[in-house]
Amino acid sequence: MALSNAGDAAPDALSLALRTLRLFFRHGWFKAIGTTAFTWSFFVAYFYLLQHPRVPPIIMPMTSVDRWIGLQPWALPFYLSLWVYVSLPASMMETRREVVAYGLRIGALCLVGLAVFYLWPTEVPNYPVDWAHHPGFDILRGKDASGNACPSLHVATAVFTALWLDWMAPLLGFGKRLRSANVLWCVLIVFSTMATKQHVLVDVICGAALGVAMAWATRPRRWSRRRRTTAEQE
Repeated sequence: MALSNAGDAAPDALSLALRTLRLFFRHGWFKAIGTTAFTWSFFVAYFYLLQHPRVPPIIMPMTSVDRWIGLQPWALPFYLSLWVYVSLPASMMETRREVVAYGLRIGALCLVGLAVFYLWPTEVPNYPVDWAHHPGFDILRGKDASGNACPSLHVATAVFTALWLDWMAPLLGFGKRLRSANVLWCVLIVFSTMATKQHVLVDVICGAALGVAMAWATRPRRWSRRRRTTAEQE
């Protein structure tokens, strides 16, 4: 519904912010503990496969796009921001049942990715750069190393999250600006995986395909019905 005048914008924005905060803190401890437990469980499996590949990893090809992008240190914060980004859908859900259902869905995505890593270990090629001049990458390169490359779960979970946030947007009252911000954040995360040399283009394409496929395969039917109802009421 269009605003009657510019003065109505502030109350609407305030109302939206308060409603979002209410959802964020609703079942706050449950969401915080659940997200922490999920993340910890994922990383235990992820780093085990990273350190104990079933067979020698295949080195993924570097394309002309990867060389053109090069190393972009400014993209590192966007790469790290994934851990905040992926927690947003669950944090804005109203019931524990919704949170658990969402956790099972994104968990299925992670299991598919981990299964691929087990059956087909891969790693990114060495990029010709003097990492001594980029100390901010030390922890990232030491922990994430170069394995578990394809498909990029960084990209897959970002795309999965972006789709869910967009589906939730009408019910949360998010307009075009917030939905555009959601897309931009996802795009920057995806780009950052290549700009930080954690992944190459092939990893990104496969990760995006996995994210889209799992999001649509696990999308509850009620989202379509509720979204149509909300659109009709506007």
